[in-house]
Amino acid sequence: MAEQKKFVPFVSPETNMTEFTIRALIIGLVLAVVLGAANAYLGLKAGMTIAATYPAAVIGMALIKLMKGTILEENFTRTVGSIGESIAAGAIFTLPAFFIAGIWNPFFTPGNYMISAAIMAAGGILGIMFVALLRRVMVEDVELPFPESVAAAEIHKAGRHGSGGSKFLFSAMGIGAIIQALGQFKLFAVSWDKLFNLGKGYLLFRSPDVSPAYMGVGYIIGPRLASLNFSGGVIAWGLLTPMIAYFKYSGQEMPADSNWTSIMVAVWKDYVRPIAIGGMLVGAGFTLWKMRKSLITGIARSVSDVKKAASGEHTEIRTEKDISFKWIMIGILGTGVATFFIYNYFAQDILAALVATIVMIVAGFFFAAVSGYLVGIIGSSNNPISGLTLSTLVVAAILMVALGMKGTEGVAAVLGVAAVVCVAAAVAGEMLQDLKAGHILGGTPWKMQLGDIIGILVSAAVMFIPLLILHEGDVKMGGTGFGGDKLPAPQASLMAILSKGIVGGEMEWILIFVGMLMGVGFILMNVKSPMLVSVGMYLPLGTTFAIFVGGLIKGIVEKVNVKRNFNDAQKSRVENNGILLAAGLIAGEALIGLLFAGLAFGDIKLFELSADPSFIISLIVFAFIAWLLVQIPVKNAGKPEDPAPPQVSM
Repeated sequence: MAEQKKFVPFVSPETNMTEFTIRALIIGLVLAVVLGAANAYLGLKAGMTIAATYPAAVIGMALIKLMKGTILEENFTRTVGSIGESIAAGAIFTLPAFFIAGIWNPFFTPGNYMISAAIMAAGGILGIMFVALLRRVMVEDVELPFPESVAAAEIHKAGRHGSGGSKFLFSAMGIGAIIQALGQFKLFAVSWDKLFNLGKGYLLFRSPDVSPAYMGVGYIIGPRLASLNFSGGVIAWGLLTPMIAYFKYSGQEMPADSNWTSIMVAVWKDYVRPIAIGGMLVGAGFTLWKMRKSLITGIARSVSDVKKAASGEHTEIRTEKDISFKWIMIGILGTGVATFFIYNYFAQDILAALVATIVMIVAGFFFAAVSGYLVGIIGSSNNPISGLTLSTLVVAAILMVALGMKGTEGVAAVLGVAAVVCVAAAVAGEMLQDLKAGHILGGTPWKMQLGDIIGILVSAAVMFIPLLILHEGDVKMGGTGFGGDKLPAPQASLMAILSKGIVGGEMEWILIFVGMLMGVGFILMNVKSPMLVSVGMYLPLGTTFAIFVGGLIKGIVEKVNVKRNFNDAQKSRVENNGILLAAGLIAGEALIGLLFAGLAFGDIKLFELSADPSFIISLIVFAFIAWLLVQIPVKNAGKPEDPAPPQVSM
């Protein structure tokens, strides 16, 4: 039998190359905060986040190359820079739930900020400790392909000889920022709606929102998934909302036309959204069920992996050095003690806090291992973090009820457990993905792990701020903040409603159950993602419509690829350039959106270019974004004989 070939990293273990530097750390920390804030903006508005590994790799590589840095500095920068997205995912899936559930009202107090930072820091460090425990076994497993890690490593290798596509990312960020700013200054209408009277009832038609970020999301997820998401909007606004409004007001004195828009919105919020929550619940369960073999395998191997890691011999090889086992155990114990005090603060009950801490550590370990395993198979972009968190929340809620906990204290404790586990699972998946890329490039694991711990502490300290700015900015502009039209936060709403329903007995069970049956119907119809359809029902129609438009643009690009007979290498270049442009549009809008929310938060009034902006200009903006996302990637497809770039998905 042939002996297995020993793996050799890009930078050999014997090479003493500059890696953990102040400049690499500072750039990584800035990227962690910026990309984390951008994902917080996107997740609260559209219910989705984008993987930060790719943009962090491109931006970090461009900046480090300007400073004549090394490839291992680039790897370190990407590792630290991408961790902010994981903290943001954990934050937006759970922290707004405290407000939506009525526990944190107002959202900001010094105490709420401190608890939020503690939750994110504890969950993040716990995720890093678990990954440090499992890294050697998992990154060397030949059965785990780590597709996004391989692509990220290839980006760094290719960047040694070229620009790496940073011009597309930075240019699109500027364009997204300008479009968002002009919309805020009311050069054009960001949306349009029209009420149509059909006998005794009405239909409310809405345009897609003029949003580079939403269109960028649609482009990244592609036409099929964008269509599924939009189908939820069609069901909500084309079927359920007008039908419920018709039966609710049929035979009564009809309100004036001017009131029907608000009536339709109220029906959607009060009746359709709870139905969507039921569908999301089934969708999350179905996602985990489809992955049951991978989940079971991940859980089964996690115990054996710990045994191997704990019994592993001390190594002097640079590329094999993790944080020492002693410090890992101290880190796990320290975060356990910290979370005990957090849960006791919520529950005001020592026994309940102790049980919640045990649940958090056990669930956190298993779901961190499962998250890392799934990232190794399908990449972090497809990691079902919300489904894993939901499972933890249900277990914690049932235990709180069994212990006699109820009311605000019980709900808060449940959300606290879910929040820490959510952050831990998200960080574990992202960290393991970066460690695999570092394994390929020849990075030093303990330096990457230490860099991520610093990144987690900084992100945990500041991530509450963009959430606060977005929430309070929306309130100052006449919205309701989290859970409203502008910041629907669908996953956090699901967590809030479910925890209140189980612990507080406040569930609208009939609507939730109807939604669950609807989700079962989707499954029987072989709908690819019942969760995505249900999220589409929960989001405002303008959001899902804009995402759908972005998906259509991606479909056009795919048609152009076929029409021009591009080979696989050219298609990969078109794909990568398009993703960079889409990611840039998302980041540009998100950052300017945060800026304008901050101005509203500070009661700073802005001038308006028009009191009644035209939607005709909006159509021109749509056409320009479509041209940008089609023409630029296709134009830079390269020659057929050029080598294929690494294939990246987000």
